[in-house]
Amino acid sequence: MAEVKQVSIGDLKKGSYVVIEGIASQVFDTQVSRPGKHGHAKVRLTGVGLIDGKKRVLVMPGHDNVDVPIIEKLTAQVLSITGDTANVMDSASYETFDLKIPDDLKGTVTEGSTILYWEILNDRVMKQIKG
Repeated sequence: MAEVKQVSIGDLKKGSYVVIEGIASQVFDTQVSRPGKHGHAKVRLTGVGLIDGKKRVLVMPGHDNVDVPIIEKLTAQVLSITGDTANVMDSASYETFDLKIPDDLKGTVTEGSTILYWEILNDRVMKQIKG
């Protein structure tokens, strides 16, 4: 299964997703420089890592293609909680695995609750609790 697709960097807008240095990131800001006499317009794209929250910058010609991660949005049920990690079972495949509980969901994730998680590249991220 393809985990990324190719998209022209000039088509990306703020809020889009992109792979920078092998890390799935959300586009924070884009700037386009005007082309020179013989050159091409350059795009300076700033992204924030979806997993680590770090800023990364990508500069390339506006007609070049970049990898965009394909994000799968899945549900799982919380089986147990240990510290800031939840052991969850995927609702479709019944696979069990551990997910880190994000700071904004701490205290609200409970055993037996259903959560929404994203599978991005090789990472899984808990996103929200389904009510």
